[in-house]
Amino acid sequence: MTDPSYPLAELCLLADLAPRTVRYYVQIGLVDRPEGETRAARYGVRQLEQLLQIKKWTAAGLALERIRELLHGAPPPVAARAPGVGSVSVRSHVLLAEGVELVVDAARAGLSPEQMRALVRAVQSALEQINPTKGSDHAQ
Repeated sequence: MTDPSYPLAELCLLADLAPRTVRYYVQIGLVDRPEGETRAARYGVRQLEQLLQIKKWTAAGLALERIRELLHGAPPPVAARAPGVGSVSVRSHVLLAEGVELVVDAARAGLSPEQMRALVRAVQSALEQINPTKGSDHAQ
């Protein structure tokens, strides 16, 4: 069974894009060239997927040059989300010594409980090295 292929008009309906836009994306190399030329040109599933991805990224505000990078293997952008109104986050407050507190949002930092304990131990050790009088009584 062969993959489906589409004439330009049908591809444009499926992607909800104007023919001029599709031709432009092909011209600048964002979308693979079709099989055949002019009115006989046929577009496949790959071109449809490329168009849908481009449409998604342009709706998200990405520039066409960045989209070109992404389509050619650059890592996708990881958008840091600012906490929204009403959002809840859990933070650990670890008293390391008098006047010294470590505050960590383990979920946002991507730390497991074991990693969190290792972080606390490392910070305590570093604190004891720079100021032995500020050492803690192992506040864990």
